[in-house]
Amino acid sequence: MSQDAPLLIVEDEPKIARLMDDYLSSHGFNVATLGHGDDVIPWLQQHPTTLVLLDVMLPGKDGLTLCREIRQAWPAIAIIMVTAKVEEVDRLLGLELGADDYICKPFSPREVVARVKAVLRRSQALAEQAHTPEAAVSTPVTLNDDGWQALANGHDLGLTAVEFQLLRVMMQSPGRIFSREQLMDHMYRDNRIVSERTVDSHIKKLRKKITEALPEQEIIRSVYGVGYKYQPEG
Repeated sequence: MSQDAPLLIVEDEPKIARLMDDYLSSHGFNVATLGHGDDVIPWLQQHPTTLVLLDVMLPGKDGLTLCREIRQAWPAIAIIMVTAKVEEVDRLLGLELGADDYICKPFSPREVVARVKAVLRRSQALAEQAHTPEAAVSTPVTLNDDGWQALANGHDLGLTAVEFQLLRVMMQSPGRIFSREQLMDHMYRDNRIVSERTVDSHIKKLRKKITEALPEQEIIRSVYGVGYKYQPEG
């Protein structure tokens, strides 16, 4: 699976950069590495790439600043944030800035390869969809806002108002990862105080109802440590 455009690794720890480079190269990827944040934008201006593995803590420009700048200048480039900082706020901030995925150190090299392949597949699918004028987002579930109904293959899922609202929010942005806090804001407009476990409970019930109607499909997916997303298969 040789890649023409190199993947860019931005990592200031030489041992980690070398490990990722070696493992990705052994799986057929063409790889370039940088160790300083200030070198990233000039490099991208001269070299086409499909994906950047971007460390958060860098000398010069930090990874979060770079993530924002890359996303604004090159929307098609996929970004996977890599960090030793596991605080929830960093995860959410990275994803809200436009990152496609997030990996925390220490990590398995196999995990890095798997994440890279998954993100590239997703990016390629989105690009193909964007270049197909008549293509529509295929979804096994349709919503009737007037009746607060969710239909799967024509069958009413029997959702509660909160479950319907959760599903509607995620369906409006397929593939986007929502944090539990963001989902709570949509669920309860009166700013009541509820725990994140409340969101998990509603998601569990929503998934159960969808699975009963669509047993072969998982369309609401968990993103470990971050939240949930609506992503139909196919």
